[in-house]
Amino acid sequence: MNFDDRPYEKMEENLSYTKQLDLWETAFGLQKTDGLTPSKYMLELALENARGNKSYEEIQQDLSSYYAQSKTKEFPRTQEADLVSLRIKELLSQNNFRLSPATLKGIHRHLFTGIQFDGFKLKAGEYRTDNISKSEPIIGGESVVYSNYSMIFDSIDYDFKEEEKNNLSDLSKQEQVNHITEFVSRLWQVHPFREGNTRTATIFLIQYLKSEGFEIDNTPFKENAQYFRDTLVLANAPRKVGQLKTNDYLEEFLQVVALGQKIYLSKEQLYNAQVEKIIPEQDKVLWSEKKGSMTFDQKVQYLKEVINNADASKKILGRLN
Repeated sequence: MNFDDRPYEKMEENLSYTKQLDLWETAFGLQKTDGLTPSKYMLELALENARGNKSYEEIQQDLSSYYAQSKTKEFPRTQEADLVSLRIKELLSQNNFRLSPATLKGIHRHLFTGIQFDGFKLKAGEYRTDNISKSEPIIGGESVVYSNYSMIFDSIDYDFKEEEKNNLSDLSKQEQVNHITEFVSRLWQVHPFREGNTRTATIFLIQYLKSEGFEIDNTPFKENAQYFRDTLVLANAPRKVGQLKTNDYLEEFLQVVALGQKIYLSKEQLYNAQVEKIIPEQDKVLWSEKKGSMTFDQKVQYLKEVINNADASKKILGRLN
């Protein structure tokens, strides 16, 4: 056989049952960043795939038939959770990564092709063409200031060109993780797509870390996906709530994911910490007395009201039983 006659070989997955389940659970967990939950049928199909009994193509066909016949009122958001979970699991099973805007767009296209969002069909893999905002409870209902749609291409292009100049081998492992985290956080702040930015950025982040030789612990993504999104929001908090802006929680999260550090991730403690940054000094004793009996929703509402009117803090706490 001549050198040039050697055939290409198809790359096959060679993952254990346990690893397959881990990736499926990660895919399901990431749906929680948008408040989504996969169907029971999808859970059954995932087990079949993990056991080696069904391929991705077969699951895709089964889901298409299932939803064509389904009369559930949860459609299409549950269908979105199912299809995107399948596609996330497929991407997480692969090790192909290139540091490029095309990779970011390709991930989004793969995840969201054919997905409907609140009555409109998403242009998967294409940058948004309007400006957007989103109320974020962790910063008192304010929104991250996302890039103007007319600046998305230039912003993404600049960030990638700057990233390509870096030599991560000159950094310690923790510095590498912090560097990659900050880079992906900047991409997320641009919010280049109309929907699906957090899930897209997360897959990109995991693949980038894996390409640099990191062993990924997916447990935080499985169990604390909404916490992860909140840390991205805090890392990119707007000037109005500048006292809340911090990379600390995001970096801690990724130290658990990529460095195996043991850090307790508590959404309630995350919110408590934000309240304690903005609460007036004279009300801190009263807050300490009340916070143990406050519900999570009450803390979210308190954070929102105090950010907009610090003088109302004592009155708000006083009316709580």
